Amino acid sequence: MKTIIRTKYLDRIIQLNGTPDIKIITGIRRSGKSKLLQSYIEYLKAHFKNINIISIDYMDLAYEGIKEYHALHEYVEKHYQKGKTNYLFVDEVQLCPQFELAINSLYSKDKYDIYITGSNAFLLSADLATLFTGRYMEIHVFPFSFQEYCQYHDETDGREQLFDDYFSNGGLAGSYAYRTEKDRLNYIKEVYETIVTRDLVQKYSLPDTLVLQRLSEFLMDNIGNLTSPNKISQLLSANKAITNHVTVGRYIKYLCNAFVFYDIKRYDIRGKRYLESSEKFYLCDTGIRNAILGSRNLDYGRVYENMVCIELLRKGYDVYVGKLYQKEIDFVAQKGSEKIYIQVSDNIQDHKTFEREYSPLLQIRDAYPKVIIARTRHPKYTYEGIEIIDIADWLLQE
Repeated sequence: MKTIIRTKYLDRIIQLNGTPDIKIITGIRRSGKSKLLQSYIEYLKAHFKNINIISIDYMDLAYEGIKEYHALHEYVEKHYQKGKTNYLFVDEVQLCPQFELAINSLYSKDKYDIYITGSNAFLLSADLATLFTGRYMEIHVFPFSFQEYCQYHDETDGREQLFDDYFSNGGLAGSYAYRTEKDRLNYIKEVYETIVTRDLVQKYSLPDTLVLQRLSEFLMDNIGNLTSPNKISQLLSANKAITNHVTVGRYIKYLCNAFVFYDIKRYDIRGKRYLESSEKFYLCDTGIRNAILGSRNLDYGRVYENMVCIELLRKGYDVYVGKLYQKEIDFVAQKGSEKIYIQVSDNIQDHKTFEREYSPLLQIRDAYPKVIIARTRHPKYTYEGIEIIDIADWLLQE
């Protein structure tokens, strides 16, 4: 299968080389965590000489005998080489019960540069502070961006066709190896169903998967819509998936913990405060929506909104849904002192649609950039100081 170097993530890990932290690679299943570690190991071998690499892949039967934390600790200590920089890589670490005891012990010795990955449902961002008593740095890996998709396909089909394909196929690169649409969709479905019907059920000891499956499909079908556990529980119960708002709230948290969805909170732009009521939920990759729901209730504008949200997160922004009086700004994106107000739409050729998008932006009185991202198929232009940009162009921006 073809691979590409994911430069952004590789550069981030290189920046952390030699720091005392435990480096933890997180992300949804099949997002490329293991491949990223392999790229980094190749980088180390090419750029450093006096190093010792201890690499353990628990998916490899060769390491079956050390799937116990004492054995893991002993194996690493046995392979330590004095006088060299010792790197420790452990892939699929959750397959070793109580792995954190071994990792914390090895970390305390201050003689290893440690990197680990694990299944998204068993190495959760929310659990890291509890698992690791030492310092850690999380490198969160997303599925392929549109920029990476173009790089993978060498832009042979032209950008417009590539964008349409990316809209449907998404960023789970393992699916690209399949020649037929049926096989590609089956691959994505299998990844998704493994997370929902196996990983999360096992992690949280759930009694059944019906409510979790229906909930996940509901969130996919309503990306970009404000919603609440109470409303969702009523709708699910009316459709024979009997539940309550407490269970729905808990299951939404599980899905977000496993990086299937990202919850985006609301922010009152005028009052400069966060709102605790309804939130929006965005799917980690639009290819999953296509594989699970097909074209059912397909709203291009909402899916574009999802793509923009994930790209903002991918680029390191804190993202919120903006509220200004009774109007809504799709996204307020912040990174340090930088702030951007963003509206996302499918087609803004109709004047009423265009007015609906620019009107809330013009009511914001500060001087931060304001952008409308839509499928314009035209070069970037401005209207009343608002930048209008085609979504494919925006996704390819550095």
